[in-house]
Amino acid sequence: MFLMHKPSGTLVEILTLDRLFNPCIKEVMGVTHAGEELQEPDSYVKWEMMFPSGESLPRCWLDSHYRDTEHSIRNQDFSVAGNG
Repeated sequence: MFLMHKPSGTLVEILTLDRLFNPCIKEVMGVTHAGEELQEPDSYVKWEMMFPSGESLPRCWLDSHYRDTEHSIRNQDFSVAGNG
């Protein structure tokens, strides 16, 4: 999968997709595709990556607590319904 590195604007081929999809891991390994020579793999912070179209990465790939608000709202609704 190719992503764009925001600070440099270069395309990066992500080598560790399992790490990309895991919100508990903050960095991924990738290879920059710039110039004619193959570059060495390097580590990239996921917050600095985006899709080549300019879209941000999904929150569920970046934040391990992305459902905390939803979970607390559901529990609150359940406790209110149970008291009535």
